Amino acid sequence: MKNQYISYSESLSFLNDMQKKYPKLIEVVKIGTTFEGRDIVLVKISKDVENADSKPALLYTGSIHAREWIGHELALKFIEHIVEFKDVDPILEKSLNESTLYMVPCLNPDGYEYSRKHFSFWRKNRRKNHDGTYGVDLNRNFSIGFKKISNTKSNVYGGEHPFSEAETRAIKEFVDSHPNITIALDYHSQGNVFFPAHKFKHEAEVDGTDMNALAANMNDEFAKITGRKYGIHRGKPPAALISGSGREYYYSRGILAMVVEVGTKNIPDYMKSMSSSIHENIPALKYAFSEVVNYSSLAPRRVDNFTIKNITSDSIELEWEYEKRDDIYFEIYRSKKDKDACNERTRVGISGSNSYLDTDLKSSTNYIYTIRAVSKSSGYKSPFAPIVKARTLLAQDEFFKLIFASKDTTGYIGEHTQEQNRSHFGHNSLFVGVNKSKGVCDSVISFDLSSLPKDAIIKSARFYIYPMNRVGAKIEKYGEWTLSLLEHNSFSDIADFNQIDSAKSKGHIGLAIKSQHLTQGIWNYWEFSALECKLLEEEIANSSATFRLDGPKVLPDGEDSQMMQFDIGYGKFGGGIHYRPMLDINYTIPKLKINLPLNSYSTISKDKISKELKSGFDKNGDKIYTYLEFDLSKLPDYENHIITDCSLRIKNKNIPKGKSDIHYYVELIEVDEVGSYEDIINREKIEYIGYEVAENSLKSQENQYFNFDTLSKEMLDKLYQDGKKLKLLIKPTSSLGAKNRVIKWYDGIELVIKYIPKHRDAPKAVESIKISKENKMIKLNWTPSKSENIKGYYVVRNSFHPPKHFMDGVKLYGGKDTWTYDNFGSFDKEKYYAVFAYDETPNFSEATTIYYDPLEKYI
Repeated sequence: MKNQYISYSESLSFLNDMQKKYPKLIEVVKIGTTFEGRDIVLVKISKDVENADSKPALLYTGSIHAREWIGHELALKFIEHIVEFKDVDPILEKSLNESTLYMVPCLNPDGYEYSRKHFSFWRKNRRKNHDGTYGVDLNRNFSIGFKKISNTKSNVYGGEHPFSEAETRAIKEFVDSHPNITIALDYHSQGNVFFPAHKFKHEAEVDGTDMNALAANMNDEFAKITGRKYGIHRGKPPAALISGSGREYYYSRGILAMVVEVGTKNIPDYMKSMSSSIHENIPALKYAFSEVVNYSSLAPRRVDNFTIKNITSDSIELEWEYEKRDDIYFEIYRSKKDKDACNERTRVGISGSNSYLDTDLKSSTNYIYTIRAVSKSSGYKSPFAPIVKARTLLAQDEFFKLIFASKDTTGYIGEHTQEQNRSHFGHNSLFVGVNKSKGVCDSVISFDLSSLPKDAIIKSARFYIYPMNRVGAKIEKYGEWTLSLLEHNSFSDIADFNQIDSAKSKGHIGLAIKSQHLTQGIWNYWEFSALECKLLEEEIANSSATFRLDGPKVLPDGEDSQMMQFDIGYGKFGGGIHYRPMLDINYTIPKLKINLPLNSYSTISKDKISKELKSGFDKNGDKIYTYLEFDLSKLPDYENHIITDCSLRIKNKNIPKGKSDIHYYVELIEVDEVGSYEDIINREKIEYIGYEVAENSLKSQENQYFNFDTLSKEMLDKLYQDGKKLKLLIKPTSSLGAKNRVIKWYDGIELVIKYIPKHRDAPKAVESIKISKENKMIKLNWTPSKSENIKGYYVVRNSFHPPKHFMDGVKLYGGKDTWTYDNFGSFDKEKYYAVFAYDETPNFSEATTIYYDPLEKYI
């Protein structure tokens, strides 16, 4: 197998040959010498390579860890791709003209050759340490966050001091002298995950969306080739982040930097797995190369203060700040998925102004937006604005609940860990799959449904869970992860592996996630079908629902792990309670019905107004109208009820003889009084009700229903609110000049109204928030809302603008207390906090916000 991978000396020969063949495109530069005397080389690739350093550039580094051969191999294959398609592929040709690619195929030549020839699993370089041991982990030898450890035998021993190694000094000096680098990709294995750089603050950075979007767009390129999807994960809470890596050093120099972990093994089967990883990464690299110019000084600047202007149940209006320029327009991207691509697939609009209205959306649904400014002349695009998250308002008949997993009944059980299984509940992680030590592992996730009404009708539901580590899933395209809703009485001990593994399932939820689609750092969700919503609905009677998440049950010979790790939100390794598994449920309740009889009526003809119910044409061909009036005061109180449906029910007494094309319309009108024919002729028509009925349709003498459309219901609702009467007019029409054609209506005409009990108005906002510092954390206190129907408070943090919506930021708290801590909030980073009061529906109040100033002293 090793002979299929190229040696370092063969690599140098290949690069020198490329330089000779393509001297205007490729230049090989020696940037340093290793401990064992090998050249560390960097390849410059650009059209007119003599001027490469004057163009925006992408830095590619590979195999800084000796056993991670993918970086070296991919670099050489990408160079082959470039020389083959440089004059064929217009995107690649444009990038080569405008930008430069700096490639260090192997940053650890000594370690790489030792791994090839002596010990495959070797990770460090081959310098001799002071105590006779060998090797320094080069990716712990950079200066940002450097930590010195005493154990030189450790695989993560970072050396005596930052840049103590020739390899890291070489790349540091090159980066420091090349400010044209805008993107850096450091290729590693394994895990199939992107690790964007961080600043050890565990808070959003202004360029965080840029790195996530770059990774997500590369993901779309993978999908075209292999269907695979990588995770996107900045890492664990600050205390557990890696230290002294190249990624963080490049980022400290203003470069968008990411580690790309490829594959599921360090040195996989070349023909089966490594070649597949190369094939999917070549177009992804080409895409990344095309983006470097958009992060250079040649590109437009980033959009400022991208935020929400207004939200309805089916639309979201966005606004932003940017100087008025005729040569700039804006591209808006929207997705319902976490860390999704921002490309042609998700671009939903273009705007020439500083606002955009996104319409035809689904009610009570989460949407994620970002935006770029685009130069009309150059086509260059700005960096992305930080994302905005919003949830459309509820439809009239809807309620929703965000229900978080119950701590004590959420955990994992292992086949070989029966004695410890009870301790796996309530903290740390969920392990799902199979490995040698634990055997088969299933996760149990339980939710308390007691907050849902017993008669709730579930319209839609999603189960969310956060994958935090997929390194243990080592086998390519093997197995799938399935979510099942368990029968309530099919187990008695939630911590007993045998009981849970054999528990009867009411049904699988959504689609299974195949191993090649396992991600890390991207919220996964299973969407319930209509049938699965019914199954969940049945569990409301039990006040709880228990799910089993399971993966593959057996391992092929020679394999030791196919295990996925998910966050539970609690414990040492959890990312915080906002990473708990969650059920997002949209529901309604049974509708109540009231039939309103006519309050008054009359027939209005040119000659007279009479106490009759007739419509049509008189002997002279003049129209005869039927006027109907309904008293809405018999409806339940407006503030706590919502009309969901309304229809006018009428029935005819007679069937006129003869042929005609007479149709009858019902109009919603506004008149003070009906005193004459002229009052009707000069009426103010508001809206037609439903569709017209043809005279031929009346022959069946069945009830006719005129259903109120959306606008008609809105007008009815306004009359209901204002305590006014509903006034309708039955109007005949004909194109044949009909005469003596009169329909008589039964006097049992009714307005059929369906409604639900539901509070309409959002609670009053809290009046003030106070910031203090306590227990080395930022603490927030707020005054209670003065509304009576308060269910609780929702607190979010946003690093870029005041949150205008409860989803627009990082959730810190949801509950009845009037205080909370920001567990991961940095003292030296400015940010905004917002508190929203909410009721049972839930309706959310306006935001009450406060700005955190790191220069101010908070007591």
